Amino acid sequence: MPLLAMRKEFSVSAPISAPKPAASLGLAVRMVEVTDEHDGQRLDNFLMRLCKGVPKSHIYKAVRAGEVRINKGRVAPDTRINTGDVVRVPPMRLPTPEQKRAVPGLEFPIVFEDEGLLVIDKPAGTAVHGGSGVSFGVIEALRAARPEARFLELAHRLDRDTSGLLLIAKKRNVLLALHEMFRLGGGSKHYLALVEGDWVNARQHIRLPLAKWTTQTGERRVKVQTEGQVAHTIVSGLKRFKGFSLVDAELRTGRTHQIRVHLASSGYPIVGDDKYGRDESQAQLSQLGFTRMFLHAHRFNMPHPLTQEPLQLVAPLPAVCEKLLQQLQPLQ
Repeated sequence: MPLLAMRKEFSVSAPISAPKPAASLGLAVRMVEVTDEHDGQRLDNFLMRLCKGVPKSHIYKAVRAGEVRINKGRVAPDTRINTGDVVRVPPMRLPTPEQKRAVPGLEFPIVFEDEGLLVIDKPAGTAVHGGSGVSFGVIEALRAARPEARFLELAHRLDRDTSGLLLIAKKRNVLLALHEMFRLGGGSKHYLALVEGDWVNARQHIRLPLAKWTTQTGERRVKVQTEGQVAHTIVSGLKRFKGFSLVDAELRTGRTHQIRVHLASSGYPIVGDDKYGRDESQAQLSQLGFTRMFLHAHRFNMPHPLTQEPLQLVAPLPAVCEKLLQQLQPLQ
């Protein structure tokens, strides 16, 4: 059962200094001391939070040029910073105020919340973060809605067209604990997907290595490739319809587009998948009013990253997905 969302008052250490306006940011080099809150963070992520609004390309260029230094030494963008380190931050060019687009403060349906962890039910069609043509996403909208929050970071990603459970850390130690849990394969993440075809296996392990590639038009894709990263999905059949099947997909690794590519490569593309699916089924189901991808992060079972108490997180299937299932003809 979903846990009730509860808000608690809490205190955290003082944050790093807020970024200065564009006019003053360019006047002088800043020397910023790392606090406990940012111990172990990557330098590039630290700078992106410190210099909000500065393009990533400018930050990486400054680091590689040696303009950003830690304790007077040259470093790489992925260097981990430690409490007490002094980071030299050069003048950074921010967009002029008229170029900046205000991020609206948005809240999302809360599945669980305490002082260290926020779990929301992300709607389909919403990116988790800005970039690649998207001005802002869930994390930027949450930060705008909660200006008092000292720390809000995505613990993992969901594709823009995937709905369901999204974990957000409210403390750095929670973020690190979640990353470690995912790295070691802890917990279980279950997704619901409607696929084309008649899935008859009660339970099937799909182990196909995946590699990223770029199309001639510059679009990023993923494909099965022998030299790719190890990827493991466990797929269980739930319900069969005429021409379609509802399945549960459990992620045992967390590769980009893993469920989508594993199912498509096995001959069962996800309904509404504009990258790996079939246009014919999209056209067929759009006549029934269904225009999204049928992939939903439904259930996470995991220990709480701080207390180790078991968490059972559930996001119900969206109404539009439930409606589609009711319109399909079930197999006897």
